[in-house]
Amino acid sequence: MNHLPLIIKREYFTKVKNKAFIVMTILSPVIFMALIAVVTYLSQLNNDKVHVISVLDESGVMDDVFESSDKSKYQNLQNMSLEEAKAITKASNNYGLLYIQKWSALNDVANKITFYSTESPSFTVISELEAKISKKLTNLNLIENGIDVDLINESKVNVGIVQESFEGEKTSKTDSILKLAFGGAAGYLLFMFIIIYGNMIMRSVIEEKTSRIIEIIISSVKPIQLLLGKIIGTSLAGITQFVIWIVLGGFLISIVSLIFNIDLTPMQQPQQDLMQQAMENPEFNMQLQHIMASFYHLPILNLIIAFILFFVGGYLLYSSLYAAIGAAVDNETDTQQFILPILVPLILAVYVGIFTVIEDPHGTVSVVFSFIPFTSPVVMLMRIPFGVPLWQQVIALLLLIATFMFTVWFAAKIYRVGILMYGKKASYRELIKWIKY
Repeated sequence: MNHLPLIIKREYFTKVKNKAFIVMTILSPVIFMALIAVVTYLSQLNNDKVHVISVLDESGVMDDVFESSDKSKYQNLQNMSLEEAKAITKASNNYGLLYIQKWSALNDVANKITFYSTESPSFTVISELEAKISKKLTNLNLIENGIDVDLINESKVNVGIVQESFEGEKTSKTDSILKLAFGGAAGYLLFMFIIIYGNMIMRSVIEEKTSRIIEIIISSVKPIQLLLGKIIGTSLAGITQFVIWIVLGGFLISIVSLIFNIDLTPMQQPQQDLMQQAMENPEFNMQLQHIMASFYHLPILNLIIAFILFFVGGYLLYSSLYAAIGAAVDNETDTQQFILPILVPLILAVYVGIFTVIEDPHGTVSVVFSFIPFTSPVVMLMRIPFGVPLWQQVIALLLLIATFMFTVWFAAKIYRVGILMYGKKASYRELIKWIKY
């Protein structure tokens, strides 16, 4: 008789009714939203802070450089010594004092500019000051050499290379960025899901083994059915938890913003600035159109279907290995020697996806690793946005399914012996013997 549905049901309800599972399902989004609320609140405090900077310019050529903005205010000090300027800056509790000495030649300016402050100044503030001064001095240097600065600025030409395949399909750099973002998000999500819920399956096997419940269950259920039921049931519990996190997280965002009166508009401000800039700047409007066109060029349907198939296949493949490890040991401490061989292909897949796929998605390294079952779920998901032939996706998926079936058989061999072994630390040599039984 096929007991698989009963095992799946048992595993699922055992997980979702567990107190620790319920607490973490509710507590995790609460903690996450609390962190977002704190970060948003602190960001608002930081955004409201205005840096008042005193400027003592003995050269007299920087008067038009320092213009006040919402984040920075400049106070020009004139006809006084450096010590007097320092005293006024301290008394006014200003952010700092920018001191520009008088120079005889532009080449000496770099050693004659100093910023005095009570505490270490912000990297951003210093970078902005350097950029303003550098631009001004560059223009002065060009003028001294008899070069028309306005003519140089008018002579600048921005180049945007049009990318087009031999079949006539047009692309752009924006396409590559969006494709990398979609592929990277999919690969990283799978990576984290495998680690989090694979460990959950492993701990579940260890708990049943140490409590001796498994001795009763195994008397009426085949090991491979028990293994598959545990993997599928735990996976469904994980999906349930993930969906609850999304729904509860969205609800908590609204609650937190209302109760603590946290203004979330700073998070929306970049989008509003983009729209305003697009309306005022024709060139930026064209770039925004390129971004929208790049989004529509993505193979959305292919991405969704491939994500589901490779996500499920990759997760089931690694989950079976985690279950086998749980059956081979008596406690989590002993799992360390077996976890590393599982994590290495996953980490390798992420690195190949990030450092190879973006540069050459159709190169030899990218293609080979997108076919290897232990790396294909991550690498292939990162390659698909760049346009992967359907036959390559089908072959990679078939190899993944075949490897999963072999891995389940392999893991079941270890599982049927390991779940009844107590008090003995398993080694790789022992695992080979169990497979031969």
